[in-house]
Amino acid sequence: QVQLVESGGGLVQAGGSLRLSCAASVRIFRSCAMGWFRQAPGKEREVVAAISRSGGNGYYSASVKGRFTISRDNAKNTVYLQMNSLKPEDTALYYCAAHAAISGEVVPTNFRLYDYWGQGTQVTVSS
Repeated sequence: QVQLVESGGGLVQAGGSLRLSCAASVRIFRSCAMGWFRQAPGKEREVVAAISRSGGNGYYSASVKGRFTISRDNAKNTVYLQMNSLKPEDTALYYCAAHAAISGEVVPTNFRLYDYWGQGTQVTVSS
């Protein structure tokens, strides 16, 4: 069983930055592709960014590309999401998720492919 704990959310003004962290409880982290998803009230859960288990491949949604950066530290079993130039439309509950990957470079973007989920951390961007 993998437990994921997100941190780093909060309230920030538009144009500001936040860094989200997601700590995994077990060494299986190194075998998992990791993703960040978000869900705003009344909207579907959407992928924000994802990274392969090696860290060699990444994906960003069009809405965050150029502003957000996903990274991972396998020695610390932690994945990060650096969010810059935040906009009010980035306001959502952000989730970290893990996908047990057979291939080292796979980067799933469909939330249904992820096996484990954190509880979420709220990000609120004021205008």
